[in-house]
Amino acid sequence: MLTLLSDFLLAPFADYQFMRRALVACFAMALGGTPVGLFMTLRNMSLSGDTISHAILPGVAAGYLLSGLSLLTMTIGGLVAGLLVALLSVLVTRSSKGREDTSLAAFSLMSLALGVLLLSRANSNIDLEHALFGTLITLNGATLRLLAGIATFSVLTIALYYRPMVLECCDPAFLRSVSKHSAPAHAVLLLLIVLNLVMGFHAMGTLMAVGMMILPAAAARFWSNELPVLMALALLFCLVGSVCGLLYSFHANAPASSAIILALGMLYVMSFGFGISNGLYWRLFPLSHLNG
Repeated sequence: MLTLLSDFLLAPFADYQFMRRALVACFAMALGGTPVGLFMTLRNMSLSGDTISHAILPGVAAGYLLSGLSLLTMTIGGLVAGLLVALLSVLVTRSSKGREDTSLAAFSLMSLALGVLLLSRANSNIDLEHALFGTLITLNGATLRLLAGIATFSVLTIALYYRPMVLECCDPAFLRSVSKHSAPAHAVLLLLIVLNLVMGFHAMGTLMAVGMMILPAAAARFWSNELPVLMALALLFCLVGSVCGLLYSFHANAPASSAIILALGMLYVMSFGFGISNGLYWRLFPLSHLNG
């Protein structure tokens, strides 16, 4: 029995380098992305993250057309495109007094269409598949170093700007009334969102990158209301979902990015059902823990 469990759980990572690389990439995305995803859920920006993930595609596509599969060029292109769309949406919102999510969705849809048109010039379905679903199990050392660098930058930035970002996400009106840090905190959050989406793009693709950020954070909120606990739980859920998804992908010969997002989605559904903070079971039977 132990041998079977070892073969199922440990052998894929012990015997295959591409599985170890994929696991390291998932750990980097978890460390850098789950705190940002938690701030996004607190700020009600979950859907905004999904739209921004589409916005990076034309920059990545332009980088690919200029330099091929150049990691640096594609990363810079995605970062510039994502930040440009975010800044344009803020500019339109403040000048027209409209809703930020509306302007962000409009610019992101245009960016997505432009990105697909640019990728179509490459005349390769493989390139389009790489952009949409990622290449988690074929990452090289340079990409892993990039992911580690972005994750490190995210963690350090959050540590340095933690208090203003918490206030900006939980009570932006109060922060604006007592400090001038509201706009910088929002700008830092947008920067971290775009950076982590670019990081996720290289591993998970445009369609799946935001799932690594949002689903663990959303699941954690069913278990606690304390921010440090939420961060720890979100990180734990992301790591557990990544390992389960990679194992399923290996044994079932399934796409790794889709398997990981599905595993994270199952953790979210489980948390919705049984989370002790606001889970469905405890709302239906609030006194059941006192019986028997």
